[in-house]
Amino acid sequence: MRIPRIYQADAVRPGQELELDAMAFQHSVKALRMQPGQRIDIFNGVLKGYFEGTLNEVSKRHATVQLQQFRAHENESPLHVHIGQTLSRGERMDYAVQKATETGMNVMTPLYSERCEVKLQGDRTDKRLQHWQQVAISACEQCIRPVVPAIQAPEPLSDWLKSVDAELKLVLHHRSSVALQSLPKPASIALLIGPEGGLTEDEIAQAEAAGFQSVTMGPRVLRTETAPVVALSLCQMLWGDF
Repeated sequence: MRIPRIYQADAVRPGQELELDAMAFQHSVKALRMQPGQRIDIFNGVLKGYFEGTLNEVSKRHATVQLQQFRAHENESPLHVHIGQTLSRGERMDYAVQKATETGMNVMTPLYSERCEVKLQGDRTDKRLQHWQQVAISACEQCIRPVVPAIQAPEPLSDWLKSVDAELKLVLHHRSSVALQSLPKPASIALLIGPEGGLTEDEIAQAEAAGFQSVTMGPRVLRTETAPVVALSLCQMLWGDF
């Protein structure tokens, strides 16, 4: 039987007994119908490994887990990746977060650009941020990745260009003649992904002025949710762990 892997931020030491949060309870007890005595692996999103645990008390609304030994699981890529993903609507953004998590992203910052059609304010921003972070957590549960990528608060593209730090900074631009394989191997990269309508010429110029290299992924134009997955996969193949 497959052992479920469940995220719990407060899991910190062997011997600890903790109550599953609402999301973990829904997944393990309601969806998987787990019973007391069954094995469950717990990760906290920071430590590179899992606590082997046993489900203890289970009621209609609550369940507790007894943490046992910690088992290291090191599968983080040596390539550190920060994605600047221009905001897109609904499931497109969810897809980008989910698949980038599976392919090894470390940080994602949602961005506002000139052609971005999504505008978030106040409580709506906080709710979407929490939602995207949960998408990343669920992706980690599925792909056996104990370290959860950070989804940062949305910010204007111009601000991100000034603040992001990486050894190699790339802006995806299908009109560029520079290919990824022509670039030297970096330890860290920043990937700028444009919106559904693409980055403007001025925004590309701003990125290049901030130290970004324009690169192409090939002769076809990729959708905004497809671009980070393709780019990150190629980067992992060239410089990471694919």
